[in-house]
Amino acid sequence: MALKQVSSNRCFEGFQKVFEHDSAELKCKMKFGIYLPPKAETGRCPVLYWLSGLTCTEQNFITKAGFHQAAAEHGLIVVAPDTSPRGCNIEGEDESWDFGTGAGFYVDATEDPWKTNYRMYSYIKDELPKLINANFPTDPERMSISGHSMGGHGALILALKNPGKYKSVSAFAPICNPIQCQWGKKAFGGYLGSDVSKWEAYDATQLVKSYPDSHLDILIDQGKDDQFLSAGQLLPDNFIAACTERKIPVVFRLQQGYDHSYFFITTFINDHIKHHAKYLNA
Repeated sequence: MALKQVSSNRCFEGFQKVFEHDSAELKCKMKFGIYLPPKAETGRCPVLYWLSGLTCTEQNFITKAGFHQAAAEHGLIVVAPDTSPRGCNIEGEDESWDFGTGAGFYVDATEDPWKTNYRMYSYIKDELPKLINANFPTDPERMSISGHSMGGHGALILALKNPGKYKSVSAFAPICNPIQCQWGKKAFGGYLGSDVSKWEAYDATQLVKSYPDSHLDILIDQGKDDQFLSAGQLLPDNFIAACTERKIPVVFRLQQGYDHSYFFITTFINDHIKHHAKYLNA
């Protein structure tokens, strides 16, 4: 599958690049950012996948998060894909900020007119890693996943639905229980239809209840002054309770004074890089 390089910038002795490709899964052109640390010039490196939140593109994380120095030091390739298909000419795809363009929710849609293109779950799980492993000096056996808000939801469900695939998982302010919040109800209703039992397959709080073992170390940072926490969109307490019941280790840090923004992410991103490096470089 052909990759077209869009940009390349030297950064902490490595390179931050952006590529475009034709996605077979999403049936449109997609972009992703990839940071190649200095170690990638001489050998294979583990990969951390980052999933961004509502309205974001591949640019938000690579320009705002400040992760490059830690990734360079720990020798991690970091891949940041877009958050949805784009330009599919689906009626209504650009009507709202929390559904359609920029809001793929990391599910495989089953409803018309979304089911042809909106297959972000399969894109992140299968197509993108194959593409990355075929074109860059990765170690396919060593990958982890992280994300923010809608992307934190994506990271949690991908780890929970695929035991053993990811060495570790972390999230910033994830949407933990989407079947119980307005964002999730809107997105899942549109993409997956009215049968709520189908929604549960993409809900971290539901998935953790049947996760087969406890070999998954979860790190979550949540800003205490996050407007979406107080609005009941994130519901981390439900997820923590489910993890506790299943004896699945989760470090949940409620950060005093922090909101939902990238200022919050950049403050704690080094902790997350270290969390993943501990498992990826073991």
